[in-house]
Parts: sequence; structure tokens; C-alpha cells
Amino acid sequence: MAPMVPRFHLFELNDQSWVPAFIRARVQACLTLLWTLHVPILQPSSPARLVAKILHTVLGPRISEYTYVDFCAGAGGPTPFFEADLNARLASRSVSSGAGDSLAKNDFQTAPAEQPALVDFVLTDIAPHISAWRVAARNSPHMHYIPRSIDAANAPTDMLDSLDLQRRRSGHKVFRLFSLAFHHFPDPLAKSILANTLETSSGFAILELQARTIPSFVMITLIGPLMLLVTPFYFWRDPIHLIFTYLIPIIPCVLVFDGYISSLRTRTGKEVKQMADSLGEGASKNWEIRWGSAYHTWPIGEMSWVIGIKNDSNSLPLP
Repeated sequence: MAPMVPRFHLFELNDQSWVPAFIRARVQACLTLLWTLHVPILQPSSPARLVAKILHTVLGPRISEYTYVDFCAGAGGPTPFFEADLNARLASRSVSSGAGDSLAKNDFQTAPAEQPALVDFVLTDIAPHISAWRVAARNSPHMHYIPRSIDAANAPTDMLDSLDLQRRRSGHKVFRLFSLAFHHFPDPLAKSILANTLETSSGFAILELQARTIPSFVMITLIGPLMLLVTPFYFWRDPIHLIFTYLIPIIPCVLVFDGYISSLRTRTGKEVKQMADSLGEGASKNWEIRWGSAYHTWPIGEMSWVIGIKNDSNSLPLP
């Protein structure tokens, strides 16, 4: 669906330094819940599982060529869930020829392949959340983190060298993940990050749960009452979360307000492609950039995605 308004880079409340840390952390916890929540009938799967499906479908047999690096991981967000589901799919030989596994609004299909190796995920951020990342890494041998600050606009090429990665034996290609993150960057910073991505990585995915469309705004409006319904089941042990959801409903208000602003900030795939093409002659050479959307919640909740893949002589063919 085409965007209904131009892109506006307005401010989000949860980005502001004056927002108390205890509110910011709980809003982020709700965002992670929105990635992982599965409502039967309305959702065929959680949005996090949908990401694994999209990566499978678009990357096909290349899926295990990469080390997946989250460059704006925050406290971990949905990335540990991406890792668990993607590796579960790989381990169960779930890569299929596309039968019964098509994506809404997209025609890509996954080519049949032998069972690939499991893949590694790495958490990074300009402000590392080491204690939270340590917990995620303990829960899976394929989750890793870099404990120092990593600037997505100037990422060191040797940042993975200290990690014990699955791909170490045959080398690794970096695939950058931006989950509910790329819309936060104003255009000059977004161009710098994209330029560094094209220069130092072999692939990237920009994943957003919102868009500049009327259905997206309606979906975000419903997040407020949704949080009122589900908070007792997921955050009942946290009295502060309960207080600031029901007695002083700051958390649902921030989620809805920031959701509207996130929608206005979100770039389309075409806009990301134009940004890549504007970086100068040769910057996007050998890169293939695809984009699309898929429903995560019936009938109006759509995930928009942009995936870039660098083609080289050693790469397997894309689907």
C-alpha cells in the first residue's frame, strides 16, 4: 500500500533524555512483547516468527552464509526470538519450495536445499546493554554480543573477530539487522549508516511493524487497549508496570504516541533504494535491494521489510 503522507522526522517520547529510565525500559519491554505476541486467529504467527519466514523466503539457500548482526539491539529486543525460530527452521529442514508458505504481496519462493548449518546472531549497540545481552547469550550457543560501543555509521570491520562463531571455520559474511530501528535515524545519519552497511556488509534487513498508511495508524491505535488487556498476563509481577499502565496510563500512551510518530518516520522500500542509489557511483554496485510487506495481524497489521543482498562470485543464486 502506498504511503498516504510524506515522511516526517518528528520526535518520539521514548527517545527523549528526560523520560525516566524506568518508563523507557518498560515501554521497550512492551515493544518486545509486540514482536513475540501471538494472538490465535488474528495472527498466523508472531511477528518475530514472520521475520524468520521472510528471511527464509528471500534469502533461500544463502540463509546460512551469514552472521546476523543487530546494530541497534537495545536490551535485546526480538533478536533472540529471531535466532531461536530461524535456527529451529534450519534444524528441522523447514526450507521448502514454497508450498503453503507464500508471503502476502510477494512472489519470492524458496528453492529446495540441503539442510543448512545453523547461524549465529550478534547483539550490538552504540550504548551496550551487557547484562541483558549476557542473559540472551546464556540461553543459546548461537547468540553472541559485543560488549563495547558499536557505531552503525562507522562499524569496525574486525568487530566479530573476538567471537566464537559458527561461521569461523569458513569465514563469515555480515548481515545487518535493523528491527524497529531504521526509522529513528534522520536522513543524514540514515545515509551514513546505509553507506557503511553497503561498504562493510554482505546483506541487511530493515524490519518495521508500521508504515505511513491508514491501516497502520488504526493498528497502532489498538495497541493502547491491547496493552490494557494483556499486561496482567505478562507483567503481573511488576507493580511499577501495573501502576503506569492502569492508575497512571503513561506506558500505553507513550506506545500509541510513539507508534504514530514511528509510522510517519518509516521509509518505504523505494525510498531506501533511492537513498542507496544517491550515495555515489558504485556504492550500491552488485547490491540487489528487495522490499515488500506481510500481514502479521489480520486484517490491518502489516510488517514492511527491505532486504539488501550483495552478489559476488561465491554466492549461491537467490530464489
